[in-house]
Parts: sequence; structure tokens; C-alpha cells
Amino acid sequence: MTAANVYQQRPTTGAKAESSLHHADLASLVGKGRKNAGVIVREKKLLGHLTIRGDGHDAAFAAGVHKALGIELPSALTVIVKGETSLQWMGPDEYLLIVPTGEEFAAEKKLREALGDLHIQIVNVSGGQQILELSGPNVRQVLMKSTSYDVHPNSFPVGKAVGTVFAKSQLVIRHTAEDTWELLIRRSFSDYWWLWLQDAAAEYGLSVQA
Repeated sequence: MTAANVYQQRPTTGAKAESSLHHADLASLVGKGRKNAGVIVREKKLLGHLTIRGDGHDAAFAAGVHKALGIELPSALTVIVKGETSLQWMGPDEYLLIVPTGEEFAAEKKLREALGDLHIQIVNVSGGQQILELSGPNVRQVLMKSTSYDVHPNSFPVGKAVGTVFAKSQLVIRHTAEDTWELLIRRSFSDYWWLWLQDAAAEYGLSVQA
């Protein structure tokens, strides 16, 4: 195991944690949208996000990640989802691990133990980004309005994940199920994307899910 200073970064003193869309009070909008809405949005807030850097071509690195997480390293432009945990390819030597709330510290310790003295980097980026989940029959139409990336099923199948321009900024789009997509967004832009989605989905009906 490396000599890195690993410690619990999530407050355990009773401090109140708030998502980047706390001010939008999405909880108060649950059940108030159009019935049979074409787009359903769910804020997957306060999850654990860890950036992992390492040589994806190194069998020892791949084996260590699998030992710690029970997930194989994803290939280029893909994301592997296992329950509430996911591992995404971000670049030739970079991966993003997302785990349930509060599990990031334990996940980091498992990774460092399994990867031993390999040349790696693990950084907790939970506070800088979050996920908006979009589901429903008209999500692809909203994406077509919002990005120039081809989201046709032949080009963007389930399991694919790409960083791209969305509206007038950048984010990562993840296709996690047939009619379910995720937007991996930066905290500082969350309000902008929430306002954009309300406008882009208006013609199909937008519903908020808890």
C-alpha cells in the first residue's frame, strides 16, 4: 500500500450536506409535473466520486481494480454499472469510480491496498461534480436538442459514455439503460443545466423523481 495520506473527507460531525441544486428544491417538485411525462429527471446527489489514475494496459493494475471493486476495467468510451456503483473510462490512464453516499473512503482504502506499490493516483472529487439521471421515452429527443454528438442507438448504445459539448458548456453523457441516461455535471454549472433541461423538455413534459 502507498504511503499517501488517506483520510475520511466526508464530514462526520453532523454537518448538513447540500447538493449543488439544493436551492432548486427538487423534492418539492416531485409529483407536480405532467402525468405520463416524456422526461423524468432524478438528482443522484452526494454520491462518492473518485478519480483513479493508472496504466490501463498493466495487468497488475487491472487485476487490483477488479480485486478491490469486483468490476473489470472498462474499455474506451464505456461505463460499467454494478448496482449503485459504476466505473467509467475517462482517458487512456484515467477512470471515474462512483459509489453510494459515504462509501468513497472505504473504496479508496480497498483500492490502495489492492494496488500496492503500483504507480497510481486516487483523488476524491465528490464535492466537484454530481449526476442528473434522465429517463423516459423522450430523453433522446432532448439530448438531440442539447448536443451535437450523435445519440442514435447505433452510435450511442447502452454502456457508452462520452465527454461532449452540451448546450453551451461541457459534461459527460452516460447511457446506462435503454431509456435511461446520466449527465455527469460540474457543480458550478448545475443550475445552468437544470434551467436548460426545463426548457428543452417542456414540449414533452418534465417530471421530477425523488
